[in-house]
Amino acid sequence: MTVGFRIAPLAPPVDPALVEAFRAIPASIVSDCMSRMSASGADIRPRHAGGAMAGTALTVLTRPGDNLMLHKAIDMARPGDVIVVDGGGDLTNALMGEIMLTLAARRGVAGFVIDGAIRDLDAIAAQRLPVYARGITHRGPYKEGPGEINTVIQAGGMVVHPGDLVVGDGDGVIALRPAEAPAILAAALATVAKEEAMLAAIAAGTLDRAWVDETLKARGCAV
Repeated sequence: MTVGFRIAPLAPPVDPALVEAFRAIPASIVSDCMSRMSASGADIRPRHAGGAMAGTALTVLTRPGDNLMLHKAIDMARPGDVIVVDGGGDLTNALMGEIMLTLAARRGVAGFVIDGAIRDLDAIAAQRLPVYARGITHRGPYKEGPGEINTVIQAGGMVVHPGDLVVGDGDGVIALRPAEAPAILAAALATVAKEEAMLAAIAAGTLDRAWVDETLKARGCAV
């Protein structure tokens, strides 16, 4: 294999039960339960019609402006895979558009995370298949390589391993290691329950806000 131009085997898929459980949890809560240290950059934004994303990471590393390896990844993808592309954050050329999205949807791909640009925004924005991307341009890609599939990459500063569980919603995207997912899920469910109780207390007018002044006093702020 040539370093920088190679394709590795697919990683094992994440347990479908874990995938479905995380699909129902806000990315913000998952991030909180990972010490707020693991999310992708704020520039990688949802470009689709809305809705949550969860699935197994199929990673792609490509040189800026070239989508040969992204085409190959779509051909390799299993239903439920999320294709995560490290395009170096370059916005000069789009790495995918409506045709590739339509093909991926037919194959059961669960979503895309593109650290680069896309095009055909109107078509993508009208569809529910999740697409997160750094930017948009009408200028199309080249198809020559090099690149890698199923190696460790980054997306918006977030490290992504092949086979990671990738979760996304309107706030952005986060990746987590499958071995750590059960513990993160337990913490996230507890946080969801806590926040639901807080919302109920707000609705009832009984939420205790004493902690605000207590924190100010403890930090020496004159009130």
